[in-house]
Amino acid sequence: MTSLARALSHTTLSQLDQSDAFQSQSSMYRMCASSRRRISASQGVDSMDVSLSAEARVLVINTGGTIGMMYHNDVLSPEPNALVKALRKLPILHDELYAQQTRLYEYYDSPENTLVLALSKQNKRIVYTVLEYSPLLDSCNMTTEDWATIAKDIEKYYEKYDGFVILHGTDTMAYTASALSFMCEHLGKPVILTGSQVPIYEMTNDGRDNLLGALLIAGQFFIPEVCLYFHHKLFRGNRVTKVDAGSFDAFISPNLAPLANAEVDIKINWDTVWRANTTAKFRVNTQMNRNVGLLRLFPGITADTVRAFLQPPMEGIVLETYGSGNAPDNRADLLDEFRKANERGVIMVNCTQCLRGAVTATYATGKALSDAGLVPGGDMTPEAALSKLSYILARKDLNTEEKKKDLEAIRDALTPTLACAAAKIGDVEALEAIKEMGGNLCMENYDGRTPLHIAACEGHLKVVQYLLSQGATVYAKDHFGNTPLLNAVRFRHKDVVKLLRKIGGHLSRDEMEGAGNKFCSLVVNADLEGLEIWHLAGADLTMPSYNGQRAIDVAMQMVNSSSFQLFRKQRRRALMMSGKEEEREKEEKQKKEEEEKDMSALLMRSPKRIAYTGEATRCRPAVPGELSAEFHQRARVTLPHPAAVRAKSHLQRIAIIRS
Repeated sequence: MTSLARALSHTTLSQLDQSDAFQSQSSMYRMCASSRRRISASQGVDSMDVSLSAEARVLVINTGGTIGMMYHNDVLSPEPNALVKALRKLPILHDELYAQQTRLYEYYDSPENTLVLALSKQNKRIVYTVLEYSPLLDSCNMTTEDWATIAKDIEKYYEKYDGFVILHGTDTMAYTASALSFMCEHLGKPVILTGSQVPIYEMTNDGRDNLLGALLIAGQFFIPEVCLYFHHKLFRGNRVTKVDAGSFDAFISPNLAPLANAEVDIKINWDTVWRANTTAKFRVNTQMNRNVGLLRLFPGITADTVRAFLQPPMEGIVLETYGSGNAPDNRADLLDEFRKANERGVIMVNCTQCLRGAVTATYATGKALSDAGLVPGGDMTPEAALSKLSYILARKDLNTEEKKKDLEAIRDALTPTLACAAAKIGDVEALEAIKEMGGNLCMENYDGRTPLHIAACEGHLKVVQYLLSQGATVYAKDHFGNTPLLNAVRFRHKDVVKLLRKIGGHLSRDEMEGAGNKFCSLVVNADLEGLEIWHLAGADLTMPSYNGQRAIDVAMQMVNSSSFQLFRKQRRRALMMSGKEEEREKEEKQKKEEEEKDMSALLMRSPKRIAYTGEATRCRPAVPGELSAEFHQRARVTLPHPAAVRAKSHLQRIAIIRS
């Protein structure tokens, strides 16, 4: 059983043909059938109650691709109306018994194309309907018109389904995912593209796992993005590229970690998930400009080749350059062609040929292209850059300069998410790359957290140092009112706390609200590390709790000497800051002399032997220099004279507590 299959229910659907299992499951389904949903009498069936287990609806748009192909004359080609029939025979992808016992087909539209998964760990049933295109396409034949068709269908059924899965060929899947990410504006539901390297009808294939994973994520997690799911990983649609034609692990996201991983459980990286900062209603923009192209530089490329490529009707190109966005700066003929194209209004985007990394202006050869009018593409993949360019050029409401700015806006839109993801894993190099391509490392993500907040939580000292050197502020507050300093305190990263305090970080009044309760709790649990981290952050450990009791009062009752020392340290520091250190030492010396007098008087009464019962902490002197009567009652002559030294030591500790 695959890891994704383990994410499903405890029912063993592979044993449906065994009579005992069938009977037990039938009984269970009859019970839930009576409480599943209510269907009106006008539909000609008995009235039934709504199910206690939630059902999520997912629309599967089958555009074609290898996942649904069959062999004809020794070659693979799309097979119409075969996929649903095959899925009904796979227990892992359809629970026929549940569908019959609960009258699923009578409740949902398109019963012939509707299927249901077994109960998941999240206690959900994913009910999915397959919408099959005619004709089915090999992805090599996909065009911008087909992208528009997919987008329109998402818009048409948007309010009817909780999520969308698009079955697509792998060859151009990255292009379609990128295009849909720009065409679907203000998206609030998951749209997941998937497919396979081997047809789902084959004994060994990746189609079943890919479809199952996409359905589980689309039906159970609200990830408002266009994504691509392949080989147990969920990627952002416009960050992915195909790198292997013969492996199940065919796609990667070079510059961004997966949004989710399907292992024993499905783990979502919520810090990376995109959150819209607008309340606008979902809509699609199906206008795409086809006068765009990809031009890859190579050593010795001629100016005639570049000139021919840039001729009308070409309106925009993605130039794939060397390294971090470099091109020969000693080729005046090439640079001249780029300048002329820029003057004609051709928009040119500079993307690197490298699988990883970003376009920067580190080298003179890269700056030469910027001077010629090329727009830096940052770390966008060529697929994403081309799709974005096609989308922007179709905007008739923008002039050329506005289109260039809009093209660059994707970099700024993705910067908070990318920077926070880099801060989370402690990747300083990634942050440097984001900075070099013009990203703002102080931008907030969807819940107001900056990369500095994330780095402080994770305890990445080098990342914190780098962010501070780039202008990140220690006073930034997220939507919950928390500063990076409080994040570091909560996760007990001492080095980060010290650094933030060194440059002026402090806890706000709101952050200290209710802190007295926390301090008392730390003392009760003998958590010296917790007290120390708050002390390093500059917190006042004498703040009262809800009942007026202070942490030092609790410490005295618990006789926790470690806590006493910390309170003494904080008090000494406060006195030094207020210039009262000499006064404190004088006061302490005077108390010591008075206690020695008390001890002498005690020893004179018992010159031979003295005992200490260990209960003197409850018998503090009522007046300085004067022992209480209760103390004298609990002191009895049973031990040798040297024990008087221990009694004196304890009296000194009483004096420390009192101070």
